[in-house]
Amino acid sequence: MDFSGRHIMSIQDFSRDELEHIFKVASEMENYVKTGSDILKNRILATLFFEPSTRTRLSFTSAMYRLGGNVLGFDDPKMSSFKKGETLVDSIRVIESYADAIVIRHTIEGSVTLAAEYSNVPIINAGSGTLGHPTQAMLDLFSILREKNTIDGLTIGILGDLKFGRTVKSLAYGLANYDVKLVFIAPELLRMRQDVLEDLSEAGKSIREVSELDEIISDLDVLYVTRIQEERFPDPSEYEKVKGFYVIDRRTLKSTKEDLIILHPLPRVGEIAKDVDSTKHARYFKQSYYGLVVRMALLSLIMS
Repeated sequence: MDFSGRHIMSIQDFSRDELEHIFKVASEMENYVKTGSDILKNRILATLFFEPSTRTRLSFTSAMYRLGGNVLGFDDPKMSSFKKGETLVDSIRVIESYADAIVIRHTIEGSVTLAAEYSNVPIINAGSGTLGHPTQAMLDLFSILREKNTIDGLTIGILGDLKFGRTVKSLAYGLANYDVKLVFIAPELLRMRQDVLEDLSEAGKSIREVSELDEIISDLDVLYVTRIQEERFPDPSEYEKVKGFYVIDRRTLKSTKEDLIILHPLPRVGEIAKDVDSTKHARYFKQSYYGLVVRMALLSLIMS
């Protein structure tokens, strides 16, 4: 299966067979986490982050270094020529001469797609507006697969900011490749977008929408928690209505299945209490590790 030179724009661009190939390579990449490799020796990755990032930016950087490559880029556009008014397209035309692939996170939806139209090297979408985050969805799927040994047959709850959250939309579309039951858990203000629900229904997925976690938590095999994103709200008063709407703590987990796993793309801001960290259900820090090997797999596939 040839991924060489391929843009990574949307999880919807990948078939189940392609995802499973990526997961197979990700498992192989675990051999290089400690020892390193020269698979991408003399290759350079550019990282252009127009929004704050910890895990995504650093895991791509770590992945590149562990495979023998190098990294250049910025995490503050104010320190680049964008501050002077340079367009994204002009920047891409310049930076493609310096790097073998480019990772972009941008505030504006469609910006990463525009970059891909003008780039002669692979573009990786590291988050575009409120719509997509394909590599996060891949690592989320890989986390479920590794921790549950399957994805098919599971009941998966996705909780929190489903309206503005890009990780939940990408994950939902990724899960459409599998035989799962989906439960979307959100307050009325933050319910999943109608177009996403329609796409999933057309794909034959079983979908349930609820606002109260208590009424569904005992049925779940996986609970995917997201923070309510204050920075996405155009009206601060709307954020105040849903702030702290969900808090997962040990009391919440009393009625769960013994083997329920809890995932979170992080950062958390209070929606998962610290007392959950030491339970057998918590998998979100391991999830971050899985992000490293999945991104190692992706970089090796598109750049080697």
